[in-house]
Amino acid sequence: MSSKPLAGKRVIELGTMIAAPFATHILSQLGAEVIKVEPPSGDTTRALIRGGPSGTIVAYSHSKKAICLDLTTDGGKEIFRKLVATADVVIHNLAPAAARKLGVTADDCMAVNPALIHVHVKGYTHGPQADDLMTNPIAEAATGAMDDHRIDGRPTRFGPSYHDQFAGTYAVIRVLSTMLDPNASQADRRIEIGLYETGLHLAARDLAGMQLKTQLLGRLEKEGGGEFSMPGYGSYLTSDGRWIYLLILTDAHWAKLTRALAMPEDGDPELLKLRDRKKARDRVEEAVSKAIGALTYDEAEAKLRAAGLGFNEVMPLERVLEKPQARQPGKLRDLDFRGLHFEVPEFPGAREVAENLPPPELGEHTAQLLAELGYSADAAAGLLASGAARTAQEGDFAWAPVRDKS
Repeated sequence: MSSKPLAGKRVIELGTMIAAPFATHILSQLGAEVIKVEPPSGDTTRALIRGGPSGTIVAYSHSKKAICLDLTTDGGKEIFRKLVATADVVIHNLAPAAARKLGVTADDCMAVNPALIHVHVKGYTHGPQADDLMTNPIAEAATGAMDDHRIDGRPTRFGPSYHDQFAGTYAVIRVLSTMLDPNASQADRRIEIGLYETGLHLAARDLAGMQLKTQLLGRLEKEGGGEFSMPGYGSYLTSDGRWIYLLILTDAHWAKLTRALAMPEDGDPELLKLRDRKKARDRVEEAVSKAIGALTYDEAEAKLRAAGLGFNEVMPLERVLEKPQARQPGKLRDLDFRGLHFEVPEFPGAREVAENLPPPELGEHTAQLLAELGYSADAAAGLLASGAARTAQEGDFAWAPVRDKS
């Protein structure tokens, strides 16, 4: 296998939850060596499932090394500075006050390594809220996404933490573009990515569309719903109790759908145009629901595929990886962790999966890295004894046993 583009680059991660660990996961998949720095309490996601690691650790921390440091101690800070001196990139998503307290700000890190790229994924970038805290659902609330996602009328967060993951992706884009710029200044290498600003960018289309319609119509007009209020675009239940999601965006899609399902509405002049179908939304929805509801999933799939329409079954998580499309070479990574086996989706674009490390335990590589940084055996032992550093311990973050309810 050819060398990956970031082979030889060292990335230091002080990450918790998702945003920074997701960014470094991508950099790791591109070939960088990622060293995950954690406090003695560990990344929060190490204790989320029955007292042990969650899927986040398995999915986004495999192939990384782990060192455990107490950055509230002088010894921990010293080790961290030595580590930063060997790095190309530092990425963290600590709160601004915590970053200053622990000595991991851009000023702190660049004082040790002036050539460093420093990335802080935070709640907000420059502005009056620069020090405020923010989480993924708060970003959804602040940028309009949650207002359009309601359950029983109540604004509700999305399931996945998409804003965290997009912020991590934006961080990677900034890192790579900075690496490609031979004239990048130290200011260019101080990168801040805000969850709030990420949410604004993701909402740009909707915000621009709202402004457009307001100016054209002279009034505010909002179309609620993730299906853009387009009749026939959404999920419908088949006769055998499976949900199918239809992509009916255009007039041509509508014509194909009504013809493929032999619907009475095929060719109805009152429904040929989207603007007319919007006016008759209830009628259209009832017609599509009736047509899909008369078919089993397999029957509907055959008719829709023959018509060249976009659709998919609404897949439950436990069946997602069963599909032949998911099982093609390069798409799933086999991981063994603590005696359990996992199939983890690979970074998109891979055609084969390179062998690498399973998710590390807390401080699994502490001793190895201390030696690499030049600490003698006695010095390393002293740091471990003082609590400035810590190695993996048997039973750390063990999953609580499942009790037999029979």
